[in-house]
Amino acid sequence: MSNRKHAASVSHSEATIAELRADRGFAVEYLKSALEELDNPEHRAVGLLALRDVAEAYGGLAMVAQEAGITREALYRALSPTGNPTLKTLLAVLHAVGMRLSVAPAEPVVSHA
Repeated sequence: MSNRKHAASVSHSEATIAELRADRGFAVEYLKSALEELDNPEHRAVGLLALRDVAEAYGGLAMVAQEAGITREALYRALSPTGNPTLKTLLAVLHAVGMRLSVAPAEPVVSHA
Protein backbone atom coordinates (compact mmCIF):
# COMPACT_ATOMS: atom_id res chain seq x y z
CA MET A 1 0.00 0.00 0.00
CA SER A 2 1.35 3.43 -0.88
CA ASN A 3 2.18 6.01 1.78
CA ARG A 4 1.92 8.80 -0.80
CA LYS A 5 -0.29 11.70 0.25
CA HIS A 6 -2.99 12.81 -2.15
CA ALA A 7 -3.56 16.45 -2.90
CA ALA A 8 -6.77 17.83 -1.48
CA SER A 9 -9.50 17.76 -4.08
CA VAL A 10 -11.89 20.59 -4.78
CA SER A 11 -15.54 19.83 -5.45
CA HIS A 12 -17.06 20.69 -8.81
CA SER A 13 -19.24 23.28 -7.12
CA GLU A 14 -16.28 24.95 -5.39
CA ALA A 15 -14.30 25.00 -8.64
CA THR A 16 -17.24 26.52 -10.53
CA ILE A 17 -17.74 29.21 -7.90
CA ALA A 18 -14.02 30.04 -7.95
CA GLU A 19 -14.08 30.35 -11.76
CA LEU A 20 -17.23 32.52 -11.64
CA ARG A 21 -15.56 34.79 -9.08
CA ALA A 22 -12.36 35.05 -11.15
CA ASP A 23 -14.00 35.76 -14.53
CA ARG A 24 -16.97 38.15 -14.61
CA GLY A 25 -17.53 37.55 -18.34
CA PHE A 26 -17.75 33.82 -17.73
CA ALA A 27 -20.22 34.45 -14.89
CA VAL A 28 -22.47 36.48 -17.18
CA GLU A 29 -22.44 33.85 -19.95
CA TYR A 30 -22.87 31.00 -17.44
CA LEU A 31 -25.92 32.68 -15.96
CA LYS A 32 -27.38 33.68 -19.33
CA SER A 33 -27.21 30.10 -20.57
CA ALA A 34 -28.59 28.64 -17.36
CA LEU A 35 -31.45 31.12 -17.07
CA GLU A 36 -32.67 30.07 -20.52
CA GLU A 37 -33.59 26.81 -18.79
CA LEU A 38 -36.20 28.63 -16.66
CA ASP A 39 -38.54 28.38 -19.67
CA ASN A 40 -38.59 24.58 -19.36
CA PRO A 41 -40.24 23.33 -16.13
CA GLU A 42 -38.26 20.08 -16.37
CA HIS A 43 -34.95 21.99 -16.40
CA ARG A 44 -35.84 24.96 -14.18
CA ALA A 45 -33.52 23.74 -11.42
CA VAL A 46 -30.51 24.36 -13.69
CA GLY A 47 -31.21 28.09 -13.85
CA LEU A 48 -31.96 28.41 -10.16
CA LEU A 49 -28.83 26.51 -9.10
CA ALA A 50 -26.71 28.58 -11.48
CA LEU A 51 -28.04 31.77 -9.90
CA ARG A 52 -27.19 30.28 -6.53
CA ASP A 53 -23.62 29.59 -7.73
CA VAL A 54 -23.27 33.19 -8.92
CA ALA A 55 -24.66 34.47 -5.60
CA GLU A 56 -22.07 32.34 -3.77
CA ALA A 57 -19.32 33.71 -6.01
CA TYR A 58 -20.31 37.36 -5.58
CA GLY A 59 -20.63 37.82 -1.86
CA GLY A 60 -22.16 34.61 -0.57
CA LEU A 61 -25.81 33.81 0.05
CA ALA A 62 -26.02 35.67 3.37
CA MET A 63 -24.78 38.94 1.86
CA VAL A 64 -26.86 38.56 -1.30
CA ALA A 65 -29.97 37.83 0.79
CA GLN A 66 -29.33 40.93 2.88
CA GLU A 67 -28.82 43.07 -0.25
CA ALA A 68 -31.98 41.56 -1.79
CA GLY A 69 -34.00 42.28 1.34
CA ILE A 70 -34.90 38.67 2.12
CA THR A 71 -33.79 36.16 4.70
CA ARG A 72 -30.97 33.75 3.94
CA GLU A 73 -33.38 30.86 4.45
CA ALA A 74 -35.84 32.34 1.94
CA LEU A 75 -33.01 32.75 -0.58
CA TYR A 76 -31.92 29.12 -0.09
CA ARG A 77 -35.52 28.00 -0.73
CA ALA A 78 -35.97 30.28 -3.75
CA LEU A 79 -32.73 29.07 -5.35
CA SER A 80 -33.19 25.40 -4.57
CA PRO A 81 -33.91 22.82 -7.30
CA THR A 82 -37.63 23.03 -6.42
CA GLY A 83 -37.61 26.78 -5.80
CA ASN A 84 -40.14 29.11 -7.35
CA PRO A 85 -38.83 32.63 -6.78
CA THR A 86 -40.93 35.66 -7.54
CA LEU A 87 -39.83 38.10 -10.20
CA LYS A 88 -39.12 40.56 -7.38
CA THR A 89 -36.72 38.06 -5.78
CA LEU A 90 -34.98 37.24 -9.08
CA LEU A 91 -34.48 40.93 -9.85
CA ALA A 92 -33.23 41.67 -6.31
CA VAL A 93 -30.72 38.78 -6.42
CA LEU A 94 -29.47 39.79 -9.87
CA HIS A 95 -29.08 43.38 -8.68
CA ALA A 96 -27.20 42.22 -5.58
CA VAL A 97 -24.62 40.44 -7.77
CA GLY A 98 -24.32 43.38 -10.17
CA MET A 99 -26.38 41.96 -13.02
CA ARG A 100 -29.77 42.61 -14.56
CA LEU A 101 -32.45 40.72 -16.43
CA SER A 102 -32.73 41.18 -20.20
CA VAL A 103 -34.92 39.88 -22.99
CA ALA A 104 -34.03 38.05 -26.19
CA PRO A 105 -36.23 36.58 -28.94
CA ALA A 106 -37.23 32.96 -28.35
CA GLU A 107 -36.46 32.13 -31.99
CA PRO A 108 -33.98 33.78 -34.32
CA VAL A 109 -35.57 36.72 -36.11
CA VAL A 110 -35.75 36.17 -39.87
CA SER A 111 -35.65 39.22 -42.10
CA HIS A 112 -38.24 39.27 -44.90
CA ALA A 113 -36.42 41.70 -47.18
